[in-house]
Amino acid sequence: MTASRVRRWRHRLRVLLVAVAGPTLVVGALTASPAHAAAADDIRINEVVTTGSVNDSVELYNKGTATVDISGWILKDDNNSSKYAIASGTALAPGGFVAFDVHNAFGLGSSDEARLYLADGTTLVDSFSWTQHSDPSWSRCPDGTGAFGSAAVTLGAANDCGSGISATAWPGSSSVTTADAKNAFGSDMSGLYQEGSVMWAAQNSGKLWRLVPNGTTAWKADTSNGWTSGKTLRFPSGSGTPDDEGVTLTGAGSAGGVYVSSERNADSSGTSRLSVLKYDVSGTSTTVNASAEWNLTSDLPAVGSNLGLEGITWVPDATLTAAGFKDESTGAAYAPSTYASHTGGVFFVGVEGTGMIYGYVLKGDGTFTRVASISSGMAGVMELQWEPQASRLWVVCDDTCSGQHRTMQINSSGAFATTAIYNRPTGMGNFNNEGFSVSGSDACSSGAKPVYWSDDSNDNGHALRRGTITC
Repeated sequence: MTASRVRRWRHRLRVLLVAVAGPTLVVGALTASPAHAAAADDIRINEVVTTGSVNDSVELYNKGTATVDISGWILKDDNNSSKYAIASGTALAPGGFVAFDVHNAFGLGSSDEARLYLADGTTLVDSFSWTQHSDPSWSRCPDGTGAFGSAAVTLGAANDCGSGISATAWPGSSSVTTADAKNAFGSDMSGLYQEGSVMWAAQNSGKLWRLVPNGTTAWKADTSNGWTSGKTLRFPSGSGTPDDEGVTLTGAGSAGGVYVSSERNADSSGTSRLSVLKYDVSGTSTTVNASAEWNLTSDLPAVGSNLGLEGITWVPDATLTAAGFKDESTGAAYAPSTYASHTGGVFFVGVEGTGMIYGYVLKGDGTFTRVASISSGMAGVMELQWEPQASRLWVVCDDTCSGQHRTMQINSSGAFATTAIYNRPTGMGNFNNEGFSVSGSDACSSGAKPVYWSDDSNDNGHALRRGTITC
């Protein structure tokens, strides 16, 4: 079983271990009461599941701007003698979701209530009641502030509120072909980034590959400068094995360093380490230590150690300012001059376990500022890819979402919003694709250009596949 398949099972198990609570609104047969406890006013019951594929569960969401420690807080149903105490050490970051399986403490009936109290057990924070079972989930839309309604189960992630956009056919050829020699790379191939005639590929086992063309439609390992079997990556200290999932470059290209997103140190696999690492790839050594690390773990909602940072991509400052991108840290238009000594752009990272996308300015002194928090509307994000030619962000999910892709652009409010939802090409199976790369405009021919996927499971002995999109 590949690391990614293990991840799928862990994710599904996590979804089986959840719980929900909510406020008082009127939505048909649903009611919710206003929250009390002003100090905790940003914590909201966000999703409730009373029947179906998972145990009775309640999800909480932090709609505020500060992390809130919810250790010892109490969840109840409509019976005051029922009680589920939230574990010590549980904190909910801004924009974070956490779900609790409450079925061992109490059952949620067809006509019942979910209530959230402070640790004193008497100060009501939020509540939500209903008169019929969830079908399959009672979800608040938008997250944290909207009314409850029937939706898909998304415990521990953004609610499925719909974008108002229906999925459509793949915007290119339905045909997909393999793009590597059989068993050339094995399993665990993840993020991709194409730099002209070079393809950079991150592999979960702590490897970075430099691929070069193998004919006109495929790729092979570069055999020069120590790249024949990929290069082993290390953390800045020279120790550890980054579980690298995504790879990208800045406007300086690979000469300016290759940036990798990692979700943990594989040598300590039970602990999250949500980091962006920079590597100088100019040498010939087969092992490369990171020249810089931005550890984002403390700034992001807690997720399972194998459900962390997957995709990463970089968007230039000039593109963001021209589109009126809004900086969430200031509430005003993004101003690059505010951030001294950064890379001339913003890095966007995708979190598998929550389906969230976050934008960061990474500064030269190792510090960072979060400038965006974006719900992808998907169960998980496995890859992000900025396409300069179309000024759009590709958001990719794997077989968890049947290979769905979405594109996002900056809207009139300065935020990234979904512009299209695409089903995978009909000629490609529901593979465990964790990487996606879009060729540049110079590759356009007869109105189409190549795109590539990396299959973490190496199905049928192939890690890379090739398709097309319209230019």
